[in-house]
Amino acid sequence: MSLIAANWKMHKTPKETEEYIKRFLEIYQPGEDREVLLCPPFTSLSVAHELLAGSDIKLGAQNCHYEKEGAFTGEISLKFLKELGCSYVIVGHSERRHLFGESDEMINRKLVACLEEGLRPILCVGETLEEREAGITFKVIENQIRLALSGIEEYTDNIDIAYEPVWAIGTGVPATPQDAVAVHRFIRDLLKTVNPEGEIGFRILYGGSVKPDNAQNFTKHREINGFLVGGASLKPESFVEIVNAF
Repeated sequence: MSLIAANWKMHKTPKETEEYIKRFLEIYQPGEDREVLLCPPFTSLSVAHELLAGSDIKLGAQNCHYEKEGAFTGEISLKFLKELGCSYVIVGHSERRHLFGESDEMINRKLVACLEEGLRPILCVGETLEEREAGITFKVIENQIRLALSGIEEYTDNIDIAYEPVWAIGTGVPATPQDAVAVHRFIRDLLKTVNPEGEIGFRILYGGSVKPDNAQNFTKHREINGFLVGGASLKPESFVEIVNAF
């Protein structure tokens, strides 16, 4: 089943979230072969949970802390997120890595915490423009995945991967479908190596400047199991078009 996730980042107040979801539910048509996920800011999770009740749309968080509680000012635990109705958590987004200095070790601890709490993580990996130009895309992604999955290799079926080429995020210039397919194939083969006994329960999403006018170019390829959508998910009409591409 495909997964199409909306990452709103630092957008939308609770009131704006209410307006969005009401409109989205008016124009959205459920599909048996796809799963839809909304990831609003923490402050909008409660209202989103209430409005999505009774629908098949999942709710997720954009980040989490790996501890259940404690003296961690400004952080939020998985226990809180679970009670707010979240079933997914985005972990290791490039903006968390590059703007907030999250290390591979921290990302690993978050993944472990997600699995322990029963929330499904979406692990984000991807290379910068400099790394791509240096020809080390696969090396960077392999390193990110192996470090993130250290000690939890047997749980790959409980984790989804989002490939987000850092150089394409927010630039309006996506990778070509062929670029994405090559990396997705590499990730799939790597995960089979990491967990040979796995049942391939993971999905590999593409997350780099997906828009309604290019979404179908990616969905034609079976290696792409869904999207992690940023800016194009901020308008319900636009996000519905992307969802319908699957």
